[in-house]
Amino acid sequence: MNKMLMFDALREATDEEMLRDPRVFVLGEDVGHYGGSYKVTKGLHAKYGDLRVLDTPIAENSFTGLAIGAAITGLKPIVEGMNMSFLLLAFNQISNNAGMLRYTSGGNFKIPLVIRGPGGVGRQLGAEHSQRLEAYFQAIPGLKIVACSTPYNAKGLLKAAIRDDNPVIFFEHVLLYNLQENIPKHEYILPLNKAELVRTGQDITILTYSRMRHHVVQAVDELVSQGYNPEIIDLISLKPLDIDTIVKSVKKTHLVLIVEECMKTAGIGAELIAQINETVFYELDAPIIRLSSQDLPTPYNGQLEQATVIHPHQIIRAVEDLMITKKTFY
Repeated sequence: MNKMLMFDALREATDEEMLRDPRVFVLGEDVGHYGGSYKVTKGLHAKYGDLRVLDTPIAENSFTGLAIGAAITGLKPIVEGMNMSFLLLAFNQISNNAGMLRYTSGGNFKIPLVIRGPGGVGRQLGAEHSQRLEAYFQAIPGLKIVACSTPYNAKGLLKAAIRDDNPVIFFEHVLLYNLQENIPKHEYILPLNKAELVRTGQDITILTYSRMRHHVVQAVDELVSQGYNPEIIDLISLKPLDIDTIVKSVKKTHLVLIVEECMKTAGIGAELIAQINETVFYELDAPIIRLSSQDLPTPYNGQLEQATVIHPHQIIRAVEDLMITKKTFY
C-alpha cells in the first residue's frame, strides 16, 4: 500500500493510462508546464511532450469541441477544466455534441472522452468558482457522471472513465485534493455505475456523495455513540444512479436521509426522491428528508459561505428527527 494524496492518485491514474494506451492525451489550461491548477498533471508534460499534454488558450468551448472531434477519430482525450464552473462555456459542445453524437450517428461514432476537474464549494472562492454543476449535466442524455470522494476511488474510477467508450463527466471536489489514504500498489479498476456501501446499518439509509461523504461519516461517529446504527451509501455514480443498491438498503432500513452539496431545487436529491418513490414508496416509514445547499450563489464571505452548505450537526439532528418521527407513527 502507498499513502497518497487525492491529487496524486488522480495523477497516477492518468500517467498509468497514458503509458498503457498511446491514444490517451490531456488538454486544458495550464495542464502542461505548470502541471495543472491542483497539480493533477504535474510532471506529465516532461514525460509525454507537447502532443500528449496540450496547454490550451482560455477558450473552453474551443478545446472541448477539439476533444470531442479527437474522440470521434479514435483518440481518448482527457479535458481538465481549471474549474468545472468554466465548462459552462462549453455546455453546447458537451450537450449537443458529446452527449448526442453516438446516438445521432447511428452508433458510427464513439465518444471516449473524460471531462474532469475541481468543483464544489471551496473556501472563499466566490460564486463563479463555487458552483455545483452535477445537476446541470445530469439532465443531458448520453453522459455518464461520476463524483469521486477518496483517493482510492478517485484513482480506480478515473482509470475506468478513461477506458470507457462514452463521455464521462468526472467531478473532483476542490477541498478533497489533499485528502490522504492508503492505495494498493497493484492496478485496480472500479465500476462507474456502482454506489459504495460505506457503512452497513439497520436504522436509516443516508445517501451522499463527494465531500459530503466525509461530513456524514463525522456525524455518524457521533450518532453511533448515541446508540443509532445508520447505513451510509456513497452514490459515486450520479448518472446512472445505482438504484438497485439504494433499494436494497431502503428495504432494510425504511428511512432515507439525503445529504448533498447540490442545490435543493432540481438537485441530485430531487432525482433520488423521485426514483425511490417510484420504486419502493411503500417501504418508507417516513417521508424522505434531503439536506442540500442553499438555492443561492455561494457568498465570498467566509461565514456566509459556511451557512450555505450542510454540516455534521445538521445531519445528526435530521437523523434524530427521523427516528422520532418513525417512533411516533409506529
